Amino acid sequence: MQAAAHLRYARISPRKVQVVLDLIRNKPANVAAAILQHTRKAASEPLLKLLKSAMANAENNHGMDVANCYVSKCFVCPGPTLKRIRPRAQGRAFQILKRTSHITLVLEERENS
Repeated sequence: MQAAAHLRYARISPRKVQVVLDLIRNKPANVAAAILQHTRKAASEPLLKLLKSAMANAENNHGMDVANCYVSKCFVCPGPTLKRIRPRAQGRAFQILKRTSHITLVLEERENS
């Protein structure tokens, strides 16, 4: 059984999120939470909140034991890009791309063999 949590339209670039997601993939949920708490990246704060949401979904909606859960899948997809204009010299304008992300995090329960 698996429990998922989604974060849509996060105002952070997918490249920055991907670096932090690589740190927690296939780790136990409590270890992943500890990694996110001590990682000094901008993406770690919304990812920690998303992980806690997935853990709550697993416990309350699916009746899973959170102590046996691990991060089975986590990925980020680019969301819509906000386009802004920055004035430059001699009347020119440069485009600033403010990227957004759609983040998905899936927890699964380990098989006790």
